[in-house]
Amino acid sequence: EFLGDRVLNLMAAEHLCRAFPAAREGELARWLNRLVNSGACAEVARSIGLPDALRLDASAARIGARESERVLGDACEALMAALYLDGGPEAARSFFQTGWGDLAASLDAGPDRDPKTRLQEWAMGLGLPPPAYVVVSAEGPPHDPRFTIEARLPGLAPASGVGRSKREAEKAAAALFLEREKIQP
Repeated sequence: EFLGDRVLNLMAAEHLCRAFPAAREGELARWLNRLVNSGACAEVARSIGLPDALRLDASAARIGARESERVLGDACEALMAALYLDGGPEAARSFFQTGWGDLAASLDAGPDRDPKTRLQEWAMGLGLPPPAYVVVSAEGPPHDPRFTIEARLPGLAPASGVGRSKREAEKAAAALFLEREKIQP
């Protein structure tokens, strides 16, 4: 997993430098984060059927580890390391192109920033503190949680978002806040 994370970062960085040779470092870093986060890795793991290939002990299987974003992301990174060790950089590169191809193709040269980052930048521009993200509720079993989180800024109504992880719910809340306040990208 440790090695796989580094190999994945290298493959993603190579791809971005080839696809966007004129991009600034900040843009490249943002896009890199979209490609190598645990959610992207878990999505790739699901798309290749990795959950069914995981060998889990009974207690891990019982609590839903097979569908956990963190477990799937870690397993995907471990697979990347195994491919790199067994087949070298070309095998890892091929896996990246196959697994991350659609996500990488969706990146563009536009101002596509994470809604949390956009909301924080907007708040700072108004002299406000960074948004606070408050868990309103956490429901469901451990393998399929549903979080409701509010994005809060002083003097403004909060916006609620729902997601399968706290991060996903925070992003949804920030996106709703941006939409409601008509904040452009």
